[in-house]
Amino acid sequence: MKPAPVLVEASEYRPSDDEPFMNERQLEYFKQKLLNWKEDILRESRETLAHLQTDTENHPDIADRASSETDRALELRTRDRQRKLISKIDEAIRRIEDNSYGYCEETGEPIGLARLEARPIATLSLEAQERHERRERVHRDD
Repeated sequence: MKPAPVLVEASEYRPSDDEPFMNERQLEYFKQKLLNWKEDILRESRETLAHLQTDTENHPDIADRASSETDRALELRTRDRQRKLISKIDEAIRRIEDNSYGYCEETGEPIGLARLEARPIATLSLEAQERHERRERVHRDD
């Protein structure tokens, strides 16, 4: 039988290095953080969709029309980035469920609470991420 999840209120609890890494409370904290982030993104997307549907003005001035189209393209590009971010959030939630969350995909070492707090979808430790970026820079210069 699976134990009942411990509900964690974001304002009450902050993960600490003084407790076991990725204990049940920390996992629930990060899961709630990810779910809240995803809901914020989905809410913004719904608002954008509603705005794009209502803002179908046909501007008589070509400059106004161009400006409107540019704004629209920028909104759509932003939404596409956020769609990809939702996919990463879903992957992080799956890692929480299979108990691999918080550990570097490259080294297996803990990622670190400060990094996860800043970027809850992180899959690499800070050191592994820096190595990855250095390699990327070297290959890009070739």
